[in-house]
Amino acid sequence: MASNEYHFISEWQGKEPCRRLPLSFAIRHRCPRRWPSVYLAVTELQPSLENGSEKVVRLLTRRWLPYFLDGTPRVTESRQPHGLTLEAEGDFNGRGIWKFDQDGPGVLIRDDWKI
Repeated sequence: MASNEYHFISEWQGKEPCRRLPLSFAIRHRCPRRWPSVYLAVTELQPSLENGSEKVVRLLTRRWLPYFLDGTPRVTESRQPHGLTLEAEGDFNGRGIWKFDQDGPGVLIRDDWKI
């Protein structure tokens, strides 16, 4: 991996079943309300097609480190209700693969980003 490449995987448990997760879970307009310490602004630039692909948003985010990231992810593949793939451009360029696996009454959410 080149010195400017970054790969991270995160997992967490959701309370809703897979079938109730929205297609564009990773880039919903509600992100600033759910995670205000991370998502500062989400602006829809292009709505999704009927199959859930091609949605484009602009994200202004921050992390625990003192810097901001401005990027534009596009949904390139939908696997509803089991996940989606994003291609990102901006301060971060790369690909994110989101997987939703049913785990009892809830769902295990895994995102795998290569930037």
